Amino acid sequence: MDGRDHRTDRRLRAAVRRALQRTGWDVRGLGDRAWVVRHSTSRHRVVPIGGDALRATLVWDRRRVRARPARLQQRLAQVAQRELVMWVLRAGEVDCVVDAGANTGQFAQGLRRAGYRGRIVSFEPVRSAYDGLAAAARDDDAWWVRHCGLGSSDGTATIHAMRGTMSSLLPPSDFGREWAAGLRNMTSEEVTIRRLDGLMPEILDGLDAGRVYLKMDTQGYDLEVVQGAGEALDRVVALQAELSCVPIYDGMTRLPEQWVALEAAGFESAGVFPVSFDHETVRAIEYDVVMVRAREMRGL
Repeated sequence: MDGRDHRTDRRLRAAVRRALQRTGWDVRGLGDRAWVVRHSTSRHRVVPIGGDALRATLVWDRRRVRARPARLQQRLAQVAQRELVMWVLRAGEVDCVVDAGANTGQFAQGLRRAGYRGRIVSFEPVRSAYDGLAAAARDDDAWWVRHCGLGSSDGTATIHAMRGTMSSLLPPSDFGREWAAGLRNMTSEEVTIRRLDGLMPEILDGLDAGRVYLKMDTQGYDLEVVQGAGEALDRVVALQAELSCVPIYDGMTRLPEQWVALEAAGFESAGVFPVSFDHETVRAIEYDVVMVRAREMRGL
């Protein structure tokens, strides 16, 4: 390794030591790279991934992973999805993220931590979640929040609300109530719904390019958001949607139909990531898909 590689490895070891100093983990050199290992390694796997180009290491406790194997998929998917989204934002020269179904701002906060500094416009119809969203965005002038949902028509609707991230304009299905206890105790709330095309001039006001990444997490209502974009969908260079394999809400469009509809709108898959599982039947319930307009991408 040249001097720069040695300095990188030293910084990596120091950073990992600081992060793990109270956990019982240690940093030891394996060959010419710094890897993370456990004091007692019999239960643990240390797997380099990506070769020299990626210079990353995956470490896990085998007993815990085998007790909850879906959690490993979810954690890996979260990391991989975040980095893919950042790549898409760069490659698509995105200067505005439309965050539909923002809840309390988790997605936008993740973008900020990952380094995105462009405009974010977050929409959340549920009052309690919106209050948390507004508080999260208070000190960020480039993060705008709106107290409404997005859909295929302007008006009002009744949302089935609950604490957490699973409020929906659709009622829970029999499977959903069986699968998630929270879906058995939902409350009703009247909310405002707006079409995206009517809001797009305000959303893009003052931006030079107006190239949009549309993130949707609306619990079964994503295609309604796409329909409400109308001709303004042309400003969307990439999007993120939640695709259902096993509907947890009545009337929810399933993955095959959603996929066909999004491709028909001009988008192609860049990545698919598991979101949730039914542990009893070992089924994936939902996936996140990131899709792009290929002609709009500029690569790395």
